[in-house]
Amino acid sequence: MVEIIDATNPLKGKYKVPGDKSISHRAAILSSISEDTVKIFGYSNGKDCLSTLDCMEKLGVHIDWNQNPDDVLTIEGKSLYLYEPYDVLDANNSGTTTRLLLGVLSGQEFFSCITGDDSLRARPMKRVVEPLTSMGAKFHGRENSNKLPLCCLGRKEKPSKTKYKLPVASAQVKSAILLAGLYCDEEIEVIEPSRTRDHTERMLKAMGVNIDSSKVSETEGARKITMKPAEKLNFSYEIKIPGDFSSAAFLIACTILKEDSNIIVEEVGINPTRTGFLQVLEKMGVKFNIKNERISCNEPIADIEAEYNPTLEACTVEGDLVANVIDELPLFAVLATQAQGTTVLKDAKELRYKETDRIKAITSELTKMGANISEKEDGFIVKGPTPLKGERVKSFDDHRIAMALSVAAKISTGKTYIENPECADISFPGFYQYFK
Repeated sequence: MVEIIDATNPLKGKYKVPGDKSISHRAAILSSISEDTVKIFGYSNGKDCLSTLDCMEKLGVHIDWNQNPDDVLTIEGKSLYLYEPYDVLDANNSGTTTRLLLGVLSGQEFFSCITGDDSLRARPMKRVVEPLTSMGAKFHGRENSNKLPLCCLGRKEKPSKTKYKLPVASAQVKSAILLAGLYCDEEIEVIEPSRTRDHTERMLKAMGVNIDSSKVSETEGARKITMKPAEKLNFSYEIKIPGDFSSAAFLIACTILKEDSNIIVEEVGINPTRTGFLQVLEKMGVKFNIKNERISCNEPIADIEAEYNPTLEACTVEGDLVANVIDELPLFAVLATQAQGTTVLKDAKELRYKETDRIKAITSELTKMGANISEKEDGFIVKGPTPLKGERVKSFDDHRIAMALSVAAKISTGKTYIENPECADISFPGFYQYFK
């Protein structure tokens, strides 16, 4: 399928985006290993989050839902120990499903195997497999257990290691270790080089787990998370998933770029480990309003108001900020094409290991549309502003690339043809309806 977009109407009005993808994954997995029957409101019906539900059902968890975010999702927890799956677990395109689930599977006393689609089978898993192996699990898979399919034989031995220093800031790897740590009999310590999204820690704390986070030093961005093992997990509340900030970012960016646009995105999660994109907008001279801030289910939420911004300033994004804006970096490239001066992204080599090589993908497709953008090993350089023109571009079956190019299409002359745009459903079902 090819989606055709041209630069027509501005964006106006109030919007609600689908439930937060990252929180949805964690809510499903942690509810499944809790002692309770948990009700979840606003669960994301993106394809990745549906993959997590499918895997949990194969592990013996009873789930009741009509796959409509307006309906309550009910999960009957099976406690920490699940059932051996009859079949292979299929994570499809979801790296979060895979890496977090490997943490849980490593603590089980059974055999399991997990696979995914072509894109996911090309993504590295060693960064998760190595710490989980030191915690007593055994793995067998392609390329010396670096690629899916991966078979796991759960922990039979005590961990040989309980302290981990992550070489790369990764919320998925950190979460996998913490989930595996629930099944250990010793305290687990994880040091991350810079602060990453902390949804797992927040949810574990709400479930009664003794978990703490602190700075390693006042001069470094590194943080230390310590967690004691848990005998059981209990939810004392219904879970209400806030709107996905990464999804909201595409509407906000389009509003900033499109003349006469003005929108409010309601009930969006504004967890400080997720809103690095707002810091980037401030660096580019963009004004926006955060309204009606409140706490819901241990997560901060608010309404975000944005409007057309006729001038953008070039800036540099690097260092600790990169981890908190990682999902929005292809979108940042689009904004940079309209900024005055030279915009630089560095320290973002992790982008090359997503659903596709996002540095190469966004550089090649924006170049087709007339952007002055050059690829670097760990980022890109954009000189602007430059007018964009409609072209036939590839999504590379990557939802973030498809949506970023859709925003570019809204400010281009002529029509843009996006190949395989339906991949946007992975994180933002109905995305193109917003644009139409």
